[in-house]
Amino acid sequence: MISSKLRPLKILFWSAFGLLAAIAVLIVALITFDWNRAKPWLNQHISDAVGRPFAIRGDLALSWQKSTAEQGGWKRWLPWPRLSANDIVLDNPDWAKTGPHMAQIGRITFSLSPLPLLAHKIVLPTLELQTPNIAFERTLDGRNNWTFLSQPPSVWQLQLQKLVLTQGSVRLLDPIRKIDINADIGSLPAITPEGYGIGWKASGTFNKTAVSGDGQAGAVLALQNSSTPYPLQARVRIGKTAIEIQGTLTKPSALTALDLRLRIGGASMSNLYPLTGIVLPATPPFSTEGHLRGTIHPDGDDWIYDKFSGRVGSSDISGTLEYVARKPRPLLQGTLLSNQLSLKDLAPLVGADSNASKNNRGDATAVQPADKVLPVEPFNTARWGSIDADVKFTGRKIIRDKALPIQDLVTDLHLKDSILSLTPLNFGVAGGNLISSVKLDGKQQTIKAEIHISARHLKIKQLFPTMERMQASFGEVNGDASLSGVGNSVAAMLGSANGEVKTLINHGTISKYLLEEMGLNIGNIIIAKLFGDHQVTLNCLASDFAVSNGVMQARTFVMDTDAAIVVVDGQVDLRKESLALTIHPKNRGLRIITLRSPLEVTGSFKHPEVGVNKGMVALKAGGALALGLLAPAAALLPLMNISPDQHSDCASLLADARQKPVAPPPGKTLRSKAGRPAAK
Repeated sequence: MISSKLRPLKILFWSAFGLLAAIAVLIVALITFDWNRAKPWLNQHISDAVGRPFAIRGDLALSWQKSTAEQGGWKRWLPWPRLSANDIVLDNPDWAKTGPHMAQIGRITFSLSPLPLLAHKIVLPTLELQTPNIAFERTLDGRNNWTFLSQPPSVWQLQLQKLVLTQGSVRLLDPIRKIDINADIGSLPAITPEGYGIGWKASGTFNKTAVSGDGQAGAVLALQNSSTPYPLQARVRIGKTAIEIQGTLTKPSALTALDLRLRIGGASMSNLYPLTGIVLPATPPFSTEGHLRGTIHPDGDDWIYDKFSGRVGSSDISGTLEYVARKPRPLLQGTLLSNQLSLKDLAPLVGADSNASKNNRGDATAVQPADKVLPVEPFNTARWGSIDADVKFTGRKIIRDKALPIQDLVTDLHLKDSILSLTPLNFGVAGGNLISSVKLDGKQQTIKAEIHISARHLKIKQLFPTMERMQASFGEVNGDASLSGVGNSVAAMLGSANGEVKTLINHGTISKYLLEEMGLNIGNIIIAKLFGDHQVTLNCLASDFAVSNGVMQARTFVMDTDAAIVVVDGQVDLRKESLALTIHPKNRGLRIITLRSPLEVTGSFKHPEVGVNKGMVALKAGGALALGLLAPAAALLPLMNISPDQHSDCASLLADARQKPVAPPPGKTLRSKAGRPAAK
């Protein structure tokens, strides 16, 4: 009876004993098994899985260790297998140029969590690579050697938590982005206080430009743990561009938190486009430093360059820029500020800097002709469609030549679907404002340009800060311009311009000495020099130019003062950069010893020439000589200008000048307007 009751217990005991014995036998078998005998099976199955030859050419061994993870209960007593393999190679595709092998690794060691295997998950807490030599390669047609053909897709998932590297090298060959760089990696003698455990050096080319760099990184790369920051430090030089970073990377598998101190400098901000994909303007040499934070999403990247500061040429710059991934184009937005803005540092924006400056920033092909003033350097519109932008820029104080009365600058830059607009583009000028808007449509091969300018309350004396005789003048200048044109440079746009340009002064004073010089009134010039200058009342000044195919034709240009009426006619050719203007001074009342004659403004923008009408002066001089032979007193008669009280119709001139100028669509010619006053 008792034996029958104990029989189930005996069965249970011997069953448990048998199971434990089987497990023990299995463990002993696993420990004592020569895993090198499994290499052909492993090599074949891995080769089939990745679609190219794989081989473990050295020893393959298995050992057992206690769990390295923090686990409770019975799981912590479960031993983990630890595998090591020597001399591993993974071949390249047959089209690769980097050599027969994509990867050659001296030794791989990793532990394997056994329980996730039941759910088809391969969890590797740590993967150690010794002397890895890896080549990443891509072809012009988009093929790459890091994409493996697994048919059918595997049900197994790989989760790598930590990566440890020692001596090795990595090469990247990408003709699409024109990259050929090799990096050598080595362990540091000891872990630094910042957590750096490996160092690296890199060299090669990017976009046919020499690349060099070095840096340090953490010894253990935590790929999954979002709470462990991975330290980074790097110095890289690409041509004339230098980049320095120092900071941390958290959860590298997703780049969820990149927090760096970024220093960057170079010959021109436009040179950063191949590196960043962000369209930036041409500038003088620059350097900035700020806080860079970034994340990478499946749909793109988000970056913030926060509270940076630096120099562009001799100007200071600061602000915050944000790069936002979105469809159909990413967006660059932010604010920029310059407290001391040098006017010459704006010249590269439109190609108006020197040829030496162009060569330094890498635009040596856009040489400015020696006899041209308007910039011929083309805008690179091919990049405009890669990004949208919404950036506000403020230049609080402009450092410029004393003869230029520009005070400050405010503009909002917008780039959307290859259309660049500056709305507004405002300058503080001579105590007033130059209010403008610019639109450049870069959708087509040739840019369509539109510009509208309004000058308001420009003080006459501040317009000529270096002319001493103008400092007693008062009055304000107002004006408007509306132009359109086509072309890929400032010279081409203005050379094809159509529209109108108008200026207006309805009250003020002006130096009589200047008027006398303009009329060549020799006697009064001498008197002014001996006894001083005084101001004359300026009743009005009105100019109206019609612009057609780059030629500015003076429809009206009259200056009416109490002393004289000055009429200007002729044209300015923006395409040829030539001048053909005639200034007609008409004195009021009696002027003694006058050689009043039209002044001719000719020549080019680069070398303008101002002179008198030599034929008229010769005629007057000849008449004086003939009369002098008859009666010396009569010799003064041709040099005297006695005229009735002339006046110009200021009211009609001012009314006409007040009409807003118009411009046709880019590429169209402005039609003539009936009733316009003819050039005088």
